[in-house]
Amino acid sequence: MASFNAETRAEQFDAIVNFAKGSRVDTGFGYLDAEGNVDTSRPVELWITCRMTHVFSLAALKGDKKAAKLATHGVHSLSTYFHDKEFGGWFSAIGHDSEDVEIVDGTKAAYAHAFVVLAASSATIAQIEGADELLNMALLAQDEIWWEDEHAKVRESFNRELTETEDYRGVNANMHTVESYLAAFDATADRKWLDRALAILEWVLNEQAAGNNWRIPEHYTPDWEPIADYNIDKPKDPFRPYGYTPGHGLEWARLALHAGAELELAGETAPEWIREGAKELVQRAIEDGWNVDGKPGFVYTVDGDGKPVANERMHWVLCEAIGAVETLLAKLRRDEREDEKGLIKQLRRLPQEYWDYAERYLIDVKGNWIHELDQFNLPSTNTWPGKPDAYHVAQMLLLPDLPLAPTFALALKQAEK
Repeated sequence: MASFNAETRAEQFDAIVNFAKGSRVDTGFGYLDAEGNVDTSRPVELWITCRMTHVFSLAALKGDKKAAKLATHGVHSLSTYFHDKEFGGWFSAIGHDSEDVEIVDGTKAAYAHAFVVLAASSATIAQIEGADELLNMALLAQDEIWWEDEHAKVRESFNRELTETEDYRGVNANMHTVESYLAAFDATADRKWLDRALAILEWVLNEQAAGNNWRIPEHYTPDWEPIADYNIDKPKDPFRPYGYTPGHGLEWARLALHAGAELELAGETAPEWIREGAKELVQRAIEDGWNVDGKPGFVYTVDGDGKPVANERMHWVLCEAIGAVETLLAKLRRDEREDEKGLIKQLRRLPQEYWDYAERYLIDVKGNWIHELDQFNLPSTNTWPGKPDAYHVAQMLLLPDLPLAPTFALALKQAEK
């Protein structure tokens, strides 16, 4: 097994970016199958095109010229083919033909729109042509379509005409909105985006997680009341599974620590709930998710008692585990509190342990990650067929070598100077 060091991470980052380069299609970036070829039976999806544009922008900041061209292609696709010039916002999915663009799914989703902001923010920092105009449009859409002042969170979805909104709210869309707002703050220096991210984070950590044994309810009514049995008949849904998701607890913890570090970078004191909430979330997610059903790996979802519901192992959860532990370790080591030396000792062995698992079960070859395994760590396609996502792997590989703030793109830009 390779040591999870800077050299390994750099080699693996280049490999995942090179694998992702095969996703280019005329209208954006397509869904890659298990062999790394575009699955032409599937439409070109907004969230995938945005994530790939973000990853290629990060690679461009590291000097990859082909990645820079692909990021430019992504920005162009988002600004033209995906953008709904009639009603506003971005289509969820389109066809592959740029000469006659088919609207496959005209609905508007907060989850995917968050990634428009993330892609545009990273591309703007990477000085990709057209990115600043795309970012301005994406942030305007956040104000005009998604943000609900009375709840200080975003709605879930709309029809194409933006006249009907879904009778549902979810924290998954809000989690990625937090991520995108932190990136937008770095790209624009507009404090509004950091403040909005903090408002969402405080509600999730202080009110939802703290009052629920550090498990975060995923599904809500429009008034933000939890729906405990939502999708109980769809426990393996890719975006809205029943129960609690340890991987999201890890992701929320990491994002909270990034937000706190942004405050400190601005010369302010981060509130204690960020630090303490992140500690609790990471420990709860590990206790609920890691090696809990007789086999190694993180389970996908658990019930209110922490018992596994969906035993599949998703590659993104493993990536977020490494990222969250590395981020928490960086924070704890910097604070140097005597009473946390034991926790630091427990945590510091985990990134290598998780990486060993990834090498054994998830990585076919460098850059080629199996997205889903079953309970016995054999390849599965119940939730995620193919290999369409480079984003979680790429960010995990960069994170240990970057500061807690600013976010990925600006941190890379500053590091490369």
